Order: sequence, then C-alpha cells, then structure tokens
Amino acid sequence: MKKRLLVLTILVIVAQLVMVVVPCQAQPAAPLIKELNFVFLHGACGYSYALQLLSDVIEEKLPDYIAAYEKQNPGIRIVTDSLNRSYPNAVDINTWAENIADGIKDHFHQNNLILIGHSMGGKTALYMTSHNIGGLTDSIAMVATINSPIKELSRYYFSGGVDYWQGQFLVKQDKGVLSSLAYYDSSDDGQWVGTNKHWLALVSAESSPISKQFDTSGVDPLPRNMDDTIVPVSAQYADGADVVYYGEHAHSDFTSEKIVASEVADNILDYVFGYKIDFSVLTDSGSFSHKAGLFPVNYTWNETTGEVPVDNGSFTYKNPSFTWQEYNVVVGGDVALEGRRGNFSTQVHSLPLISGLKEARWLNDDEYDARILLHIRAAPKTSVRIEWNIEGYEPKTKLQRNRYEVEIATGTPFTDIENAGWVGIQADDFRLQISSRAEGPQRWFDANWRTYAIETRSVGVIDTMPRLMEPMPMAPSPAPPVPLTN
Repeated sequence: MKKRLLVLTILVIVAQLVMVVVPCQAQPAAPLIKELNFVFLHGACGYSYALQLLSDVIEEKLPDYIAAYEKQNPGIRIVTDSLNRSYPNAVDINTWAENIADGIKDHFHQNNLILIGHSMGGKTALYMTSHNIGGLTDSIAMVATINSPIKELSRYYFSGGVDYWQGQFLVKQDKGVLSSLAYYDSSDDGQWVGTNKHWLALVSAESSPISKQFDTSGVDPLPRNMDDTIVPVSAQYADGADVVYYGEHAHSDFTSEKIVASEVADNILDYVFGYKIDFSVLTDSGSFSHKAGLFPVNYTWNETTGEVPVDNGSFTYKNPSFTWQEYNVVVGGDVALEGRRGNFSTQVHSLPLISGLKEARWLNDDEYDARILLHIRAAPKTSVRIEWNIEGYEPKTKLQRNRYEVEIATGTPFTDIENAGWVGIQADDFRLQISSRAEGPQRWFDANWRTYAIETRSVGVIDTMPRLMEPMPMAPSPAPPVPLTN
C-alpha cells in the first residue's frame, strides 16, 4: 500500500513539473469584425417595397465584395444586415427623420449605418445625420442619396405653377412634406455630411430641358430644366457631395428596372469597398441671354459654348474691269491654332444683289486648320469688303467629359431651350451646341450652362469604420480530478 502511494505521489510531481516546463499552446487571436448595416429609405408617396429591388440586388452582390475584401484584409470578418421599412409620407422633414431614428433604435443595429435614401428619403437622411436626430449621428458612416431634391423646389419653374407639382402628392393629407420639399434647402446638411461623414449623390436627368423622354401624359413638368420628371438635376446635389451621374433615367427607374438598379448598387458598393468610381466634377460654366423682336413670330438662336476668339480681320476686293468677276481668297492662316477650330462668321459690305459673298467655308476638313476660303463675286467697277471672325476651342483639362446641364434661369413664358448636346465626338471636347427660341414680341430669357468631367478615384468607407472584437467561444472547463482511493 505504501509502495502504491509513493508511485502515485511521484507521478503527480512529474506531471506538475511537465506543466511548468512545457508552455500551454497559444489560442488563436479572436478575429476582428466590421458591420455594414444598410438602411433603405423610400421617398414621398412611397413604401418599403419601392426599394425592394435595390435591396435585393445589393444583397446578391455583397458576397463577392465581402470575399474580395476579407481576402485582402486577413483577420477581418464582415457581417451585414439591412432594414427596409415604411414611414409616414405626409409629415415634415424633422418628423420624418424622427420616425426613421425611432425605427432604427427599435428594430435595428446602431453602429456602422449606411443610409440609402431615394428622393425625399435621401433629403431626410442628410437632415437626420447633420442634426443628430435620435442621437444616431455617430453611428452613421455614410449617406447615399438617389435623385433627391436637395435644393428647395420653389426656386424652379413648374408647368402650371406650384399647384402642378403639389398635385403629384396627396395634398389633402399633407402634414408638412410639401413645405419641406418646396422651401427647405438641404445643401448645408449635405455639406456637413460630406465634410464629416461621406455623401454619395446619385443623379440622373433627361438630355435637354424640353426633351420628351420623361414627360408625364405628354406634359413636361419642368420645361426650363433638365430633370428626371420630378426633380431638376441641379437640385439633386450640392457642395460636399461625391456626385455620380448614372445616366438618362427617370426618377424611379431603378426601382423597377434591374439593369438600372444594378448600376446604382454597383456605385454604392464600390463607394463602400474602395473601388474606383467615375465621379462628376464641374469643368466650365457660363450664361447667355436673348430677347425676341417686335414681330409676333418665333425667334431662334444657336450657341456654341466654350469657344474663344482665334483670329479676325477684313479683306477688300476691287473689281477693276467692266465685267462681273469672281475671286477666291484664303484668310485666317496667320494664327497657329493650339486647339480645334470652332465656328466662323462673316459680314459683307457691298452693293446688294449684284455683289457679295458667294461662298464661305473651311479650306479643308482638318479640324486643326482654321483657314477660311472666301468666294467673292463683284459687279463691274465695284468693291466687296468682307469682315471675318474665327473662334476655336482648346481643351482646358485632360479629363474626359461626363455630362452637362442647361437651364433657363429666368424669363417670360413662351421661351425654350429646344435642344442641347456635345459639339464633337472627342471625349476631351467640352463644347455644347444649344438651340433656343422665344416667341415675339419682346419675350426674353436668361440661361445657364455647365459642363462636367469624369474624375476617377476611390473612397473606401469601410476602411474608416471601427473594427469590433468578435467574442471567442468559451473553452470547456477541465474535468474535476478523480479522487485517490485506497
């Protein structure tokens, strides 16, 4: 018996020595997690199902984005969730924001929030974030607005006046939303979010102010602006936004067309995960004015924007003979054109009908050659004097063009921007050709134009998000020692 106790004592001592000498195997480090919590916010007269397609497309695309990010960042695991609820449609922007905050606090996570708002939903998301509604500002990582009326709509001209667009909503049930749409400007809210968080503004519009692309029942609700049927494109963003133009689409196309929804989803996810995006940045702007004459007819004008004077001068041909003579002369060859030629104009001083300019054209098809061929016809013993002006275009940036905006800022009724478009096919040619009209007598307008280029860069909102330590499962407790028995 004593021998047995001695052996057991020796074994216990040896085991204790082994535990001291041989260290315990290190446990693997707990992975770090990042949460992406998407909150979808519908617009006025909308419900949660309006953003269901976008929510589904984002959910379909997320696994590939997550797998790529986790591969590039070992030790980080990404988890996602989404909230897509309906909110009252007729309330003012502050009440709407409070309802959203309550919905998040009652039904969702409160960290790493990504607010995706369509129309009034986006406008409210900016307001909610900048005003810390519900104390959630610190939990919001970014706001994405889609065709949202950031600027107040009362500054824009609607067909039939303000009653027209009010009629698009349930006026009898209005509890403040119309006032918020018409008179509340979210530009300062957006600038705060863009400075302190991240603001992605997704915008779209028709190709020219009176295009029939998005007319409702044959009526253009915003005949002076390029719009998406409801919101002018210039109202859909403000300073501080990272602007992405996603094409000529109507206000809610992405809610029903999967191709458009996929493009919107790609831009949002690329913005979050740090992939390169083609942002829209201002390159040039200007204005022009026209006034109809005294007669009751249509007066029309054509502008080419972005051109500058290249050369000008005059030429006089004297016919010394007693017969009609024709004469060709080339002008404009004294200037080395650094960019492309634009337009030219001529003014003729001669006896009417019997003398003048028979033809004026570019000397050849080379767009970098600014010489003009003048074909003059002169009566016997008469003179013809031609004044000419040449304009050209020199690219101001090495960036590629993205989009443009043209709008009538103010003026009388019966005035229109009839058409607008790029002059050339070259991606670095930012000139616009604009056609406009005004009915006489004496009707007038002032118009503005802006051109935008593509600026390709990445953001990566996810990299600014805090990482959380994922709790490790508890290790099983060791079995209690077996008591020694005699």
